[in-house]
Amino acid sequence: MKKTTTKKVRPLCEIAKEIRSDWGSKIYFGAKPYLSAMMSLNSVDDKYGLDDARSIVNYFLANASTWRGEVAKRVKAELKAMIK
Repeated sequence: MKKTTTKKVRPLCEIAKEIRSDWGSKIYFGAKPYLSAMMSLNSVDDKYGLDDARSIVNYFLANASTWRGEVAKRVKAELKAMIK
């Protein structure tokens, strides 16, 4: 019998809190507005004003290249998997 596992998808606001905590006070200015928007989103299917959360996550990832380390690598992979 094949075992199926379902991975729980974390809310974007929870991910954003982890990003802010790990990145600290030196968040790249280009990523700040997208990170702030993610703080009020739950899912990539949500809307933030006229923008969809999927676009916000994409723009965040495009501006988050200066955020590095193990946490950054893991969280960026998690975000990319969410917007597939």
